[in-house]
Amino acid sequence: MKAHKPKILNDPVHGFIQIPDGIILELIEHPYFQRLRRIRQLGLTDFVYPGALHTRFHHAIGAMHLMGVALDTLESKRHHITKEERQAAQIAALLHDIGHSPLSHALESTILQNVPHEKMSLLLMQKLNEYFKGKLELAIQIFTNQYHRPFFHQLVSSQLDVDRLDYLQRDCFFTGVSEGAIGGDRILKMLDIHNEQLVVEEKGIYSIENFLTARRLMYWQVYLHKTTISTEQMIIQIIRRAKFLAQSGKNIFASPALQCFMENEVQFSDFQKNPAYLENYAQLDDYDIWGAVKIWQHHSDKVLSTLCRMILARKLFKIQLTTEKTPAELIQERKKEVQLAWHLSKDEVEYFVVSGTTHNMAYQEKSNPILVLTKKKEVLDISQASDLPNIKALTKIVRKNYLATAQTTIF
Repeated sequence: MKAHKPKILNDPVHGFIQIPDGIILELIEHPYFQRLRRIRQLGLTDFVYPGALHTRFHHAIGAMHLMGVALDTLESKRHHITKEERQAAQIAALLHDIGHSPLSHALESTILQNVPHEKMSLLLMQKLNEYFKGKLELAIQIFTNQYHRPFFHQLVSSQLDVDRLDYLQRDCFFTGVSEGAIGGDRILKMLDIHNEQLVVEEKGIYSIENFLTARRLMYWQVYLHKTTISTEQMIIQIIRRAKFLAQSGKNIFASPALQCFMENEVQFSDFQKNPAYLENYAQLDDYDIWGAVKIWQHHSDKVLSTLCRMILARKLFKIQLTTEKTPAELIQERKKEVQLAWHLSKDEVEYFVVSGTTHNMAYQEKSNPILVLTKKKEVLDISQASDLPNIKALTKIVRKNYLATAQTTIF
């Protein structure tokens, strides 16, 4: 491999970030990782917050940087971390989102058949490990929680990981939603290790409470904003219709990579049977989708062309969010209205009226809990260690039902 000089990036959120020489820089320069430049971190959220144009590339670099900061803190508290462990942990943080589909979460279960991006990330990491002749073995062990020091995995994937610490600060910055601000620097300084488990010093409790509260607010104000749900449902229906037409033998314009997933229903097992699927997936990004949508707006299929023209012109589905279950009668009423206005068949109207449920739980007590190390050296769940009642409230799942309906104004 060719030698590199260390590079420094000027990040708007974290300031100057030094990219370590060697394998990490080579991974960043690999096409699999460069693809993340062309996938927006927040998918379609710029329809609500115009500044939300940052990418998965930004976020992955930020997560790698914060991993380095976290490990510096742990080393300063006399925990031994080898050079190999540091590099592997930073690689795991760098590549944790490399398997994301176009438009981030919006198409995760549409282009593929319910294949989580974490599984795709692992497949791409394994492929990169082959290319780099086994240099990612330790990083993959950390990513999959197979390494004997579990705190490394907890820093990559848990309820207090470098992924969340970066995306909350980054998404807050680019959307301008100040309620999402967290004391990221202080949280990192409060990290410690107890019996190889990641813990937070007791004096960091209030910073963690603020972190969890900010996360809940960001979900309702940004990630699950009703307009974000509306646009995501529209792009999902567009891809659903395009796949239906392609698999019915109709001519559908698409890049070669996108065509592969339009014509085939691909499950996780298919990637292991046919290596061509992974290579096609590694070519997919937001540009494939938007390029196709611009062409599809002129397609002869009324459903596909109408949906594409609507989203390109920001004629979004009207959406209702409620804690109550949406009455079946109301859904049918909306379908009749749209069917009449757009002259649609019973099957076609299903693409224009969509109902479902979304939920938000800021903290899960039973899943990788955030542990607090008290001054008496006791280890407690944050919900037990905190003297504020709002932590308990944050463990409750809040569900909201949505009904998204196309406007009845005809182009």
